[in-house]
Amino acid sequence: MDKQHPPLSYGVFKPIGHIVISFPPDTDLDRVEQALAPLGVEITRYSAAEMWRQIEDDMERAGALASIGQEMNLIKAHRELAKAGYVWLVVKADDDDQAQAIAGIAKAAGAERAQHYGRFIIEELIHHGDEPTQMPESPQHDLDAETPSGQESERTQRPRDGH
Repeated sequence: MDKQHPPLSYGVFKPIGHIVISFPPDTDLDRVEQALAPLGVEITRYSAAEMWRQIEDDMERAGALASIGQEMNLIKAHRELAKAGYVWLVVKADDDDQAQAIAGIAKAAGAERAQHYGRFIIEELIHHGDEPTQMPESPQHDLDAETPSGQESERTQRPRDGH
């Protein structure tokens, strides 16, 4: 994936066929990439600053239709994580089985979130044991952060599954 010309839908970042994975700032992304290497996948890294710039660009150019689905809500959620210094890997997944394998490796490495971008659906692949059941999402209700408060910023303040 070319970060200089990212895939967009209605003006916002939407890498169809990829998994967008967020990691806490202290994550050794080299180690995660080594764990993913046997899968033979294409991987693109984003630092917190790079994701912040991507998000700011998205917010400026977003079309009205971007607010119909979850794209704008995801951008807002990613902005909270970028503000806290989170880093990302965007990994191409050829099918659902490969997406599940990627998510398993990412979760074992301490990933906070992994969203698989399909043409019509964006699926959250990582669920933490202490999170409530997912609630309905809509542009009016924002993205379900799957935290007790419902706020994405809470993810950056809670202890992670032993990481």
